[in-house]
Amino acid sequence: MDTHDETVGDGAAVELPSGLKLYTTAGLWALVIGTVLGLFAFWTNPVPDPSFPWATLPESWLLPFRQPRIEHWPVTYTIAIWSWVFGFPAIFLKGFKRWGSRRPDGDVLWLAWLPVAAMFAWTTYCRIGWPKPEPATWNAPSYTFVCWLYCSSYEPIWSNLAFGVATVGLVAAILFQRRSSAAQGWLWAFGILSLPLGIPALYAAYRTGRS
Repeated sequence: MDTHDETVGDGAAVELPSGLKLYTTAGLWALVIGTVLGLFAFWTNPVPDPSFPWATLPESWLLPFRQPRIEHWPVTYTIAIWSWVFGFPAIFLKGFKRWGSRRPDGDVLWLAWLPVAAMFAWTTYCRIGWPKPEPATWNAPSYTFVCWLYCSSYEPIWSNLAFGVATVGLVAAILFQRRSSAAQGWLWAFGILSLPLGIPALYAAYRTGRS
């Protein structure tokens, strides 16, 4: 993977490798397009997401047709959710590219701490706050593969494992913050175990190995 990264913290713009540039652009567009598709479902189906029955438009606003559903969700809403899932890590890469060079630990913040915080937040929400539709379904949206195992089954063991993966990320972020030689291995582990959310951590591991 070729790269033209500048040293973080020197004020220079950060250039991502060509593959990550492409992913970041595509991911951000996926977030925008997914939002449009998700909102469209509100004009076709009275209750797009059964987890939130209160999120609906007046009957008079609805279009005169209904979308078919993939399990619990209308087609465009399903596409929207998975677009958000796969596009979400692009936010951290874009943040690192734009603001990562403004502070010495900008790479740690955008590539490690924020993804780890996101995983803790999403895992906690899915375990405690998410109104789970019944029955559980393979189509359940999840920001990491291990989270999908929980959201598609509601088995607590998978949620516990997701918290374990997030804890691996916490250790990785601490070691990365300290510029420890052990950081790279932990970043690789967290990045792989938390895909697709772990894409920024994989890039951090790659950068750490090069330096």
